[in-house]
Amino acid sequence: MQRALTQAERTVAACVNAPVWSLTDADLIAVLDTAHRLRERLAAVELSLVRELDARAVPATHGAASTAAWLREHWRVGIRGAKQTVDLARALDRLPSTAEALAAGAVNTEQAAVIVQALADLPTAAGLETAGKAETALIGFAAQFEPSVLRRFGERILTHVAPDAAEEHERETLAAQEDRAHTTRTFTLTPDRTGRVRVTGWLDTESAAVIAAALDPLTRPGAFAPARPSPSTSGDAGGLSSADGSAHADTRTPGCVRDLRTAGQRRADALTEICRRVLASAELPENGGDRPQLVVTVDYDGLARRTGAGLLDNGATLTPDTVRRIACDAQVIPAVLGGDGQLLDLGRTRRLITGALRRALVLRDHGCAFPGCDRPPRWCQGHHLRHWADGGPTSLDNAVLLCGHHHRVVHHEDWQVRLGHDRRPEFIPPGYVDATRRPCRNTYHLRP
Repeated sequence: MQRALTQAERTVAACVNAPVWSLTDADLIAVLDTAHRLRERLAAVELSLVRELDARAVPATHGAASTAAWLREHWRVGIRGAKQTVDLARALDRLPSTAEALAAGAVNTEQAAVIVQALADLPTAAGLETAGKAETALIGFAAQFEPSVLRRFGERILTHVAPDAAEEHERETLAAQEDRAHTTRTFTLTPDRTGRVRVTGWLDTESAAVIAAALDPLTRPGAFAPARPSPSTSGDAGGLSSADGSAHADTRTPGCVRDLRTAGQRRADALTEICRRVLASAELPENGGDRPQLVVTVDYDGLARRTGAGLLDNGATLTPDTVRRIACDAQVIPAVLGGDGQLLDLGRTRRLITGALRRALVLRDHGCAFPGCDRPPRWCQGHHLRHWADGGPTSLDNAVLLCGHHHRVVHHEDWQVRLGHDRRPEFIPPGYVDATRRPCRNTYHLRP
């Protein structure tokens, strides 16, 4: 092995000094892909060596407290990176299929780490056979999806390999996450001595979605410009905090029940309630062609049976009980989906890409549909596939959701947009991007 690696090092040294200016664009991309693939395969060799080093306890014989601490000093790297290397090396020792895929270049180190975490999160009751099926499926998905998308598939991998056990596990996991998020919620304003106030805290998914929906329209340039406070302006924040930074229950209210929430929890609840009332007032400016709102997608039969989880437009999930509570105080807009999640109908459409039609686009595209873009729906605009001036109708089959940057790209460059056989958008790149002009799609917004 030493001889082969020495030879590889000489070859790499020759490549370092090789000129790249003479390469064509296609050759430049091909060489880059080769270099990346070799780096990942060398990483597999490195991890196997770390596994053996760790198994022999060589770092301990050198006086190191751990293998990660030894790597930190030996390689002069950060302890976090060293620990991640050791953890991945140990995990791959238990997952030979993933280790083989990494060595073959079928997955990269980031994807391997995602696979390891997804398998570690499987319930113990799943068993070795299910875990093996999950590992095989994730290795297959890695050929198509980068780590953040692969992680979403990993979170729902049971639905692919053990659908009977998936629903119960997902319900228990989601309920535990919601309970923990609600219990640990907090919101703190901490002033310093320079006139600034630091905002910190944690919110549950529902509260964060309400706040984001209220704040987002006011974050666009020119949408909101608060006046600068005068020197005489009071620093009192509406009675939320006392001089020592704590908050107290209003004991003046007749018949009030003792408030057992912490000061941080009360501030978090107050911010959520303020934003909820602002959303209900209809006084916020339009955002992306529609009034700011909280959109939850849920299967109606599941909602009725109290078994269907709800999906926010940012991809986060809510428990069935939370969805039912929200539905009690919401205007329900019926969305009819096909068996593959394809949008068939959404209320009544209008002439412009607003209202029901925009909501239909959000349900179908989930964000900017341009390949490789992860911008959320609120940053996007509706685009006519066939321009209105050319006789194109304003309909779901003639529209796609694009962020501002990619809207300009589609209008001013040679990209073509069309709906595929499943009525979902796909993009045909210009020849200078892909000589074969193979259609491609956005995978960031996929819902596993």
